[in-house]
Formats: sequence, C-alpha cells, structure tokens
Amino acid sequence: MSEHEHAGHGYSSDKDALLKRLRRIEGQVRGVSRMVDEDNYCIDILTQISAINAALHKVSLALVQDHIGHCVVDAAARSVETGDATIVADKVEEAAAAIGRLLR
Repeated sequence: MSEHEHAGHGYSSDKDALLKRLRRIEGQVRGVSRMVDEDNYCIDILTQISAINAALHKVSLALVQDHIGHCVVDAAARSVETGDATIVADKVEEAAAAIGRLLR
C-alpha cells in the first residue's frame, strides 16, 4: 500500500456534500464565463469570482480538516503501533505543504 492509499479517505463520509458544493462552484464558474461572454460589468464579474474563491476555500478547509482528523490521526496511531515516528511526521509535513500551497 502506498503512502496515499488506505482503507478510505477522511472525506468519505462527507463525499456527497463535497460533490454538491463542487457542482455548485462549477455552475458559478460557468456563470462567470457567461457574464464575460455577455460583456457584463467588470465589478460584477469580480464579485462573482470572489464568491467562487470563497466557496473553494470552504471546500479546501473541509478537506484539510478531514485530512488532519483522519489521515494524520491514523498515521499517529500507526506510529505508536510500529514505534516509527516518521509515519506521523511525514503526514504532518504533507498537510503543512498542502496548506502552504493553498495560501499561495
């Protein structure tokens, strides 16, 4: 099993809600494309883009919380079981790197 494969992902229980949010964001993006195509006012388009960014940040935060609550906690348990502290350290580093990418 690779480092990214395991019995399930932390978001599995929220998958339907997550997909619903993502479909809503897809619709918002299509709406912005339509606004550009229809030569809508710049500020109105920027307002919609801001709403899309906020929605994506909410999805990102939910995924980070699920990753920490599931994957990092699971790695901590495996670290204790095996005595290998690098298992949890690697997951924490992976989470920190992902958060760093989100903040760029």
